Amino acid sequence: MDTDAQLTERDPSPTPDQGPEQGSRFARFRARAAGLRHRPVTLLALCLAFVLLLSTFIAQPFLIPSSSMENTLQIGDRVLVNKLAYRFGSEPARGDVVVFDGTGSFVHREQGENPVTGLVRGAGAALGLARPAETDYVKRVIGIGGDHVTCCDKRGRIEVNGEPVSEAYLHPGDAPSSVDFDIVVPEGRLWVMGDHRARSSDSRDHLGQPGGGTVPLDKVIGRADLITWPVSRWRTFDAPGTFDRIPAAAGPHG
Repeated sequence: MDTDAQLTERDPSPTPDQGPEQGSRFARFRARAAGLRHRPVTLLALCLAFVLLLSTFIAQPFLIPSSSMENTLQIGDRVLVNKLAYRFGSEPARGDVVVFDGTGSFVHREQGENPVTGLVRGAGAALGLARPAETDYVKRVIGIGGDHVTCCDKRGRIEVNGEPVSEAYLHPGDAPSSVDFDIVVPEGRLWVMGDHRARSSDSRDHLGQPGGGTVPLDKVIGRADLITWPVSRWRTFDAPGTFDRIPAAAGPHG
């Protein structure tokens, strides 16, 4: 028998295209393919977790649910709420547009909600995709702790510490207030009002309730810094210059 033929018949080593080596390569390929198949899901989960953390501690999109701040904010606008604005010693200033939890000031009853529905709604609200909780409000700060806020003077204007406020941001045709009031804002609290005074349920509507319609500072979620959607309404917010003329509070009103 030919020697070369014998060697060929007896040689058990696999060719490059078959045997254990090829099998291990195929197994590695399958493992990599499986990893790639699950990677988009993992990346999506990580992205969602990052966005939720960002929304919880730094900046949160907030869907405007009502007309109480027109024309500054319109129904369906999404604003970015800066949660760090008042975290390091700063406090809301007159003219700031703030988002706050009205529990205990504007809302004095338990809000019943299915836990699962509440969780889904909360996640959607954190991403700016769903209406916020019924206890969350967006209003403009008119008076801070110690301020004497009254309405109205002979020209129908609100006064803060005796200085009339020219409110160019009011909804066209609205009066500063259809309700007279005279209040000294307690320290650590805010007097807030909507820009569409004829459609806004704000501090005026809770004068006879605990807190006198004022909002505690620790209930402020953050400051609305800009409209992010729709793109046609993109804009940032600055405190109106009219509040620069307001003198410091003189102390308790007697």
